[in-house]
Amino acid sequence: MLETLLVVKGHPYEREPFYAMFDQMDSVNWTLVEQPAAQALFDVGEASQYDAFVLYDMPGIQFDPIPGNSPHFIEPTERYKEKFMRLVEKGHGFVFLHHAIAGWPAWAEYADLMGGRFLYAPAELRGKACQDSGYRHSVTHDISTVGEHPVLEGVPDSFQITDELYLYEVFEEDVQPLLVSNYEFSQTNFYSAKQAVKNGKMFSNEGWDHTPGSKLIGWTREVGKSRVVYLQCGDDPVAYANEHLRKLIANAIKWVSERK
Repeated sequence: MLETLLVVKGHPYEREPFYAMFDQMDSVNWTLVEQPAAQALFDVGEASQYDAFVLYDMPGIQFDPIPGNSPHFIEPTERYKEKFMRLVEKGHGFVFLHHAIAGWPAWAEYADLMGGRFLYAPAELRGKACQDSGYRHSVTHDISTVGEHPVLEGVPDSFQITDELYLYEVFEEDVQPLLVSNYEFSQTNFYSAKQAVKNGKMFSNEGWDHTPGSKLIGWTREVGKSRVVYLQCGDDPVAYANEHLRKLIANAIKWVSERK
């Protein structure tokens, strides 16, 4: 059994259907921890009891309930960053799911580790000025696999899923592609994250000018001695129930658990 730490909080989700997805994985024994308590476990000694961390959290963001106010972005402590990167150096495995790509927006190295970033506000990323990211709920689209990889074992070359999609920043030059969507990643098909969280306009792209985005929705990275997987899928119970997503996550946990 692969001992897996499931890290959550920072973004709403439907708990029981999400947990059920892991319950049906015969090779996985999971333990749940919420942020910020989870941060104590990002330590070489504490993490040694787990084969992999699955991150479905969104730390470092404090949303302001007052309309017109932007979210507050909180940088982790230097000690936490050092301990986290020590895990990477030692070869700990990480699987990042869905909204985890928005986590720790004030920590640039976190986006580098993951291979991309969802932006709740316009920002400079790797020396480039970027608009806030976009989102679209309940999109039915076709996913194609890219090449061969252990994470793709037992997954068909193409399959359909209904899930939320992101128009976001992907560091394509730094990642090994796993999954691409046939959806059109253009601003007309998405809503502005800034409009939603700052102005309370949940489904608006008014005044938003975003360049066409990447079709990549799944990839791997190898950083230090660590293996990293990001899967954009996994917004709600409809997605959780998709057998191919469940297979991808189980495979990802297995692959990142195998130390380099």
